[in-house]
Amino acid sequence: MAWPKRNPNRRFHWLRGDESDSPGSDEHRAASQLLLESRSTVVLTGAGISTPSGIPDFRSPGSGLWEFVDPADVASIWGFRADPARFYRWIRPLAAKMQAAQPNPAHRALAQLEELGLVHTIVTQNIDDLHTQAGSRRVLHLHGQTQQAVCLECGQSQPAQELWQSLLQGQESVPRCPACGGLVKPDVVLFGEALPPALLAEAQQAVLRCDLMVVAGSSLEVMPAADLPLLAKRRGARLLILNLGHTLADSRADLVIREDLAVSLPAIAALCAQALGQEE
Repeated sequence: MAWPKRNPNRRFHWLRGDESDSPGSDEHRAASQLLLESRSTVVLTGAGISTPSGIPDFRSPGSGLWEFVDPADVASIWGFRADPARFYRWIRPLAAKMQAAQPNPAHRALAQLEELGLVHTIVTQNIDDLHTQAGSRRVLHLHGQTQQAVCLECGQSQPAQELWQSLLQGQESVPRCPACGGLVKPDVVLFGEALPPALLAEAQQAVLRCDLMVVAGSSLEVMPAADLPLLAKRRGARLLILNLGHTLADSRADLVIREDLAVSLPAIAALCAQALGQEE
């Protein structure tokens, strides 16, 4: 099937059907058209893509991780250095959820879109490994990931599996580096820490090359990741936002779909596969 040439000024409009229609089906078709027309697509994912897997997000009222604690106290680099035991007590329930989590249909849909040649890079703000577990190969973990740990003294990196097992078994002592005895923390970016410059530059270069930017499950409130969609728009790319709540880039988007990602992404991927004759 030959798809129309990309027109950066084109915006999609749709009409909702009545309640007997598939929810959001016109929006799903418009989103699939954006993907099919794109030559290079970057997806930015946030906490909203992992909540269907049982991992809580940070800001939802009543359930967000920042609802009852001050992130500057418990999840900052200065808070960690001042009281690492408090940090590990706070993160223990989250670690248990991440260890038990499995990829959900949204993760698998992105892996399918990559397999179809329609997604070229995933930039994730999440510290879980669910994209990779789902089969995605080109994933940039902008905020680090819990699969590794790092010593704050000598910089030695090590697999974090033993750290998490000990923590979940109730160990109260703070993890120490086997090489130098320094403080060990998960290799994730805490408040007050800079993102790895090379990784951020790689993500920015991918965004500068793309002609479609997809935001999936991010409220776009944390910089510098929040600037990536606007960077793409400044370079003439289209912008597709898939998120249950409002984002700061909604007014700049070509299409916004407010729906559970475990519903919208599989529907969009199925339409793309059908158009390409690759139905499972």
